[in-house]
Amino acid sequence: MLWLQAENGEPVLQQLQLDIVGFLAILGEGSVLANAQVSTLSRWIFLPRLIPAPQALMRPTRPTVLEPVDGHITGIYSGNHKDSINHIGNIVCDANNLPAHSVRVVRIERTASNEVKSRTIAPLTSVLFLGFFLSCVLLGLSIWRQDGMSLVATCLLSSLSSLIGYGNKWKLKLPKRGSKKGKVPPGDVVIRYPKGSFLIVRCPEDVARELYFAPETIEYMLQHGPAYRLLSLVGTIMLMGGVICLANAQIEAQIAWAASYMLLGSSYWIVAALPAKLHWDYSCYTVTNESLSNSDMSAKGYPSESDTYTQALWKAIVVSKRIDWVRLSNACPDTRAWNKWLAQAQEQAKTVELTESKTGDKVTTWEVPDWNAQQALVALMNKQAADDTASIKNPEETVVRNSEDV
Repeated sequence: MLWLQAENGEPVLQQLQLDIVGFLAILGEGSVLANAQVSTLSRWIFLPRLIPAPQALMRPTRPTVLEPVDGHITGIYSGNHKDSINHIGNIVCDANNLPAHSVRVVRIERTASNEVKSRTIAPLTSVLFLGFFLSCVLLGLSIWRQDGMSLVATCLLSSLSSLIGYGNKWKLKLPKRGSKKGKVPPGDVVIRYPKGSFLIVRCPEDVARELYFAPETIEYMLQHGPAYRLLSLVGTIMLMGGVICLANAQIEAQIAWAASYMLLGSSYWIVAALPAKLHWDYSCYTVTNESLSNSDMSAKGYPSESDTYTQALWKAIVVSKRIDWVRLSNACPDTRAWNKWLAQAQEQAKTVELTESKTGDKVTTWEVPDWNAQQALVALMNKQAADDTASIKNPEETVVRNSEDV
């Protein structure tokens, strides 16, 4: 580091140029946005502190829904169907990382009257307080060094987080059934994920409505749109002013600022890489894992893995005992072979009995019948192919044969 030394050998920090340190304050949008919605749900959002990339939370428009997850969800008895999974419903079960062609069964019940919210003690809370601690350290350093520019930058960039918090603070409203009169069917649903895996959720209709079918409502504290956009403009001016002051601060203060933003950026990146369920409090729901007779009891959630999609679909039918949901969700082709296979699968599923796991954990277990679903489908498809070939050679005879099948 000879370039940092004067001729007499003493260090001269003034030779070090860190005018670009202001750019560190606006880096890291991805890690901030990863948990932006759950962080603005927390009451700690008003805490004045440093945050990396504050411009990520000063958008022209705010989200009106929570980000959904890819998948198809169908009510076994209700007939409801959606081509996406609600964010909270996915958080509660956390099944979108199931292995391909696997089946998992859970039972969900609402056991408390409190609502879904962000966790008070969570990784996100730790980074919020880290930003507050760094703000206090930089404020003390600015006063000690009598650095007015650093002092103004600390005040602007720290109070900016409180301003952003006021503009983005919201409450989650899960829908409720308006009328409690009359009988309603069970709320059991089947969720099909893109990798060909299935999650069967056994739950009351109220729970299915809250978590999966009715839209989640975001209720912002500041509901007036123009007022929010004006607030975002003020925040943008504060951010630019803070960065300008930061570029004119003493070199010692700039070094402290650079270290602070590097530490904060790394912390937010680590928190963004953690599972999303760690940031949510959904203790009002009780999730009980069930299993199939060939499930892997050592794996999380007791999934039952299969070699093919057909075998996974057959196991889902074993639990649901119905096939209407298969057609509603387009879970299989609409051909004669598949329709006959579905009918056979439903008949086989009617023989399923519930037992308790042999491991002694008293886990509800679905006994999978000894029926080769893959072989049965192949035989039906071969028969259909033979019939199709015969129809080309002798169309009149094929029409008579098909009418007899009907």
